[in-house]
Amino acid sequence: MVQTTFKNNPVTLIGHEVKVGDTAPDFKVLANDLSEVTLKDSAGKIRLFSVVPSLDTGVCDAQTRKFNEAAAELGDNVVIYTVSMDLPFAQKRWCGAAGIENVVTVSDHRAGSFGEAYGVLIESLRLLTRAVFVVDANDQVTYVEYVSEATNHPNYEAAIAAVKELTK
Repeated sequence: MVQTTFKNNPVTLIGHEVKVGDTAPDFKVLANDLSEVTLKDSAGKIRLFSVVPSLDTGVCDAQTRKFNEAAAELGDNVVIYTVSMDLPFAQKRWCGAAGIENVVTVSDHRAGSFGEAYGVLIESLRLLTRAVFVVDANDQVTYVEYVSEATNHPNYEAAIAAVKELTK
């Protein structure tokens, strides 16, 4: 079971812990235009799932910007998603204001499907804890980081290196 804190307070995560070697769980989230997005929508591509509590916070903003910059260098066979509980409208507005064009933001607000499938749904807050998952073109999980304190940054370099390893 993943142990994590939010603002140094222990929180309970709902869902199943995902580990390297697992088959990536499917999910249903919403794109900014309210269309459904599932794992199958990016089948055959390398995926990096950057999970954040809310785009309207400093660390989440920085995390999304960092992966947006990295996406430009990783090629067309890589899709980077930022997953949060923010409403699709808020995500779209934030992306426009921040100039984010290389990362796909998706909202888990409707059902918490991604949160439960990847074990990142904070029960008491109905937010997602910070995490990064890399999934290869065959839907195998190759990298996992559950950030132990949700307000801290993930290991950007390790996550990007995991993606680059798959593009060789």
